[in-house]
Amino acid sequence: MSANEQILTNARLILDDEVVTGSLVIRDGLIAGLDAAPSRAPGAIDCDGDYLLPGLVELHTDNMEKYFQPRPKVAWPSRQAALAHDAQMAASGITTVFDAVSIGDVDEQSMRHGALHEMVQALSGIVDDGLARVDHRLHLRCEVCHPETLARFDELADAPLLGLVSLMDHAPGQRQFVSLDAYRTYYQGKHGLDDRALETFIAQQLSNSERYSAEHRRLIAERCRTRGLALASHDDATIAHVAESREYGTRVAEFPTTREAAEASHRHAMAVMMGAPNVVRGGSHSGNIAAAELVRLGVLDILSSDYYPAALLDAVFRVAEMEGGYALPRAVATATRTPAAAVGLEDRGRLAEGLRADLLRTRLVDGHPLVQRVWSRGRQVH
Repeated sequence: MSANEQILTNARLILDDEVVTGSLVIRDGLIAGLDAAPSRAPGAIDCDGDYLLPGLVELHTDNMEKYFQPRPKVAWPSRQAALAHDAQMAASGITTVFDAVSIGDVDEQSMRHGALHEMVQALSGIVDDGLARVDHRLHLRCEVCHPETLARFDELADAPLLGLVSLMDHAPGQRQFVSLDAYRTYYQGKHGLDDRALETFIAQQLSNSERYSAEHRRLIAERCRTRGLALASHDDATIAHVAESREYGTRVAEFPTTREAAEASHRHAMAVMMGAPNVVRGGSHSGNIAAAELVRLGVLDILSSDYYPAALLDAVFRVAEMEGGYALPRAVATATRTPAAAVGLEDRGRLAEGLRADLLRTRLVDGHPLVQRVWSRGRQVH
């Protein structure tokens, strides 16, 4: 075995359509060989029968923002924040992450706008300096009802790390917040608004949505098409929403809120993404469609950790174990092969020769998957 080669043996390899016990060879950062038999090579690493699967591919996580603003109105030094976030991704088995940053937050008190460029620069900095453990990409979440969203998007549209753009509208009375009562409860609790201030806030959001949403959605979609950027919808609730998303060339349907929207998206080859916390908790915290129901219907394509990185691996195994769930290789694909393909990354997401050696070794303890080792492009990062 050469110095630039590693052999992992006695591992349960999760392949595209089956699980086999065997060995895997890593050479020069790539998967150089697979064998459905143990290796006798000296120095081979015995995985003790643990599962070996592709490193997880995360398309939508708000996790980085939490490190930059760990508490309301508390800003953390940007480089340290980016590095801490990166370490958590590696520890969660996530080897490719599209870090979501928001453009046009409806909360004017939020630090998101002021920290937007700082977060992007800090992320680019740790990548350029070779300090990142895993592969980071940028996901711009565009709040289309905000007056300044288009201008802010244009500032970042050519950022080297940018690979995914999602179009959101969190105005009251639609999509995630069809119920105005639910909207009032959420935003009054989040921002501590009294009744009068809340009604003023609602009126402003409705006015902004009517004035800006359609135009911003169309123009940003056009810019993404010109640049070859993958586009995602967000919180589609109706057949009309799905038709609009399809018209704009959307590849990923993030968190559809109803069964009809999820089924229509899947039918039109838009990969349906649901939150891993939805699976782990047994339902949506917003009262929308449960991810488990979409699994049973066979239309859940991608899992995302959303706001809780460790949930992604946990949800994969829960999907494989639940009644009416997916076989383990298909469940693993929801966090590896399918999200990678949805954004055009054909060099990862599978255990196959010639692909990146992004790998995750995990062991089930009391039914819960515990991360043992993680490799990013053949380098152990956890």
